[in-house]
Amino acid sequence: MSGEPLLAVRDLAVVIGGRHILHGVDLDVAPSGVTALLGRNGAGKTTTVRAVLGLVPRTGSVRLAGEETVRLPTHLLVRRGIGYAPEDRGVFAGLTVAENLRLAERPGAGEPAYDLVHELFPELKARARQPAGTLSGGQQQMVAIGRTLLNGNRLIIADEPTKGLAPRVVTEVARVLERAARAVPVLLVEQNLALVRRLAGHCAVLADGRTVHRGPAADLLADPDATRRLLGVGRRTAVTEEHPMAPPGPDPSSAAQAGKAGA
Repeated sequence: MSGEPLLAVRDLAVVIGGRHILHGVDLDVAPSGVTALLGRNGAGKTTTVRAVLGLVPRTGSVRLAGEETVRLPTHLLVRRGIGYAPEDRGVFAGLTVAENLRLAERPGAGEPAYDLVHELFPELKARARQPAGTLSGGQQQMVAIGRTLLNGNRLIIADEPTKGLAPRVVTEVARVLERAARAVPVLLVEQNLALVRRLAGHCAVLADGRTVHRGPAADLLADPDATRRLLGVGRRTAVTEEHPMAPPGPDPSSAAQAGKAGA
């Protein structure tokens, strides 16, 4: 990773109801592009995201652009520039695209960056009056990511953006994330390794609430033994837009989502 990380997490621990969920997670998010957070089901990926966002009690260190934030509540983290696109996308189905975006405008954040959102996702401008519930999964992901870009955020966290989507829509979401990452660094929580191979420059792998690997994503995914040992993948999957790897099942740690925390 060239340069100082935008987000540096060290020895992050979470205890909920007397149960240790995270035991000491270390994670660096690159100052540009996509950084992937990987791991098998139940490894603690979503809990890590929730801890970074201040949605669960945590200890350790979470530094955003050099500033320690581990003791800050969620609303102050959001004001410091963390945008969150939750696992379920969190769109308001009965509201139009324009209304969904308008609700994400953050007072005090300056002029909302509609020009940037519409430049990256021209479909959102064309479908401004369309109810969000009638959009495709990929288009709804545009709304979820677009909300995070409105307020000049310094980091976008995208949690399982391809979960439950058909392969064709996964390709659409990949294009959405590629466009977003040109403007703002992205921390991508994902189990679709074809998508990770296509998008991510760096990665961290969790197992049992601990970091077990950090480094370039391409190096990890080019090593069949490492991917099998760390991720439980038995064979390498070629990356093509037509045949992206289907995402596995959900992460059990994602049961409780605070979907709109970082919009």
